[in-house]
Amino acid sequence: MSSNAMLQPEPAPIVACTISRDVQNFDLLIDDMESELGESWGDLSFEDAAAFLDQPEASQLEFVAIAIDDHDEERLADIGALIGIANAKEIDVILIAQEVSPIALHQLLRMGAGDFIPYPLPEGELHNAIDRLRKPKIPAQAEPEVPQEMRSTLKATGDRNGVVLPVHGISGGTGATTVAVNLAWELANIDKKNPPRVCLLDLDLQFGSVSTYLDLPRRDAVYELLSDTNSMDNESFMQALLTFNDKLHVLTAPADILPLDIVTAEDIDKLVETARTNFDYIVIDMPTTLVAWTESILHQAHVYFSTLELDMRSAQNALRMIRALKSEELPYEKLRYILNRAPKFTDLTGKGRVKRLAESLDIVIELQIPDGGKPVVQSGDHGLPLMETAAKNPMRKEIHKLAQSIHEVNQAAETGR
Repeated sequence: MSSNAMLQPEPAPIVACTISRDVQNFDLLIDDMESELGESWGDLSFEDAAAFLDQPEASQLEFVAIAIDDHDEERLADIGALIGIANAKEIDVILIAQEVSPIALHQLLRMGAGDFIPYPLPEGELHNAIDRLRKPKIPAQAEPEVPQEMRSTLKATGDRNGVVLPVHGISGGTGATTVAVNLAWELANIDKKNPPRVCLLDLDLQFGSVSTYLDLPRRDAVYELLSDTNSMDNESFMQALLTFNDKLHVLTAPADILPLDIVTAEDIDKLVETARTNFDYIVIDMPTTLVAWTESILHQAHVYFSTLELDMRSAQNALRMIRALKSEELPYEKLRYILNRAPKFTDLTGKGRVKRLAESLDIVIELQIPDGGKPVVQSGDHGLPLMETAAKNPMRKEIHKLAQSIHEVNQAAETGR
């Protein structure tokens, strides 16, 4: 080599890679990668990524950015496999997604993608994601062990034809969960000699609070059940339930906030049908939002309870809900209205307002529940039904009457009287 030969600088080490069908579809990602890493990154196709990640030099990578759009949903299994390989190599995964369905996105996050950024990339978001993955990681805590007394030991029978009783809050804060939890507990205790089998399903997949009202843990088993209903049978369904005081069996909301459309109408049909074949009564705490599978619940319901209050928001929402059900030719006549925090017996002005509300909506308010006051809030905070903490509470008394009426009608139907 001549003495005046120029030494060539060594190429910068590759610390990250993008993985995509065609990175040119994500030009903003290219710009941000160059801005963050200069020339210290590379690009791989899905086909080349698996082979490269198996090479020793892949261990030098800090992260991979997997960029997908709606055309890539048909290859979720392959993308999930890449995420698994990266995790095994302790390489962080950032998921860049454009117009990907919530179900597909959630599946990939559950497969091990460490972070998610929507595309087009918000300004500075890739920088923030890289900062997050470079921070020291806190070891994940294992799911706490479920206490033995909360484990369901009830055996599947498959020979029942349960009564389905959804409870749907017309507006937030109208007491739907309070009614659902206490109605389920009243039904579970309605007959001391021959107690019915009662199941309470919390289908508010995002903010369901039945577990809080009954002081039950949330479990990953619920998500696993909902995400693969094709393989669900009586036994797996029963194992996902928790028991409250040996009488009430509960499917809590999942531990994580999930998109409401992560389950389909077919999933819900199978879930409710499985519950019906194993329990006498199925009380369902519904999300306030109408979703694609609300129709499935409405068709399966024997009675569909709707809670409302004596205010304008409840009146407007009830009117909108009735119009929506009528426009889709759904069985709106199944709706039964429960007025929570109803006026007292001596409040003639309030009773006049209730009458005008019913007339304006052209509905019948069949149950008026008085305001239970602080004991209702305290009962929920303590994780106990009203029967256990305030048996003489006026709200509890009305829910008990409702449970009695339901049980008597059901018993009469079964005996043919």
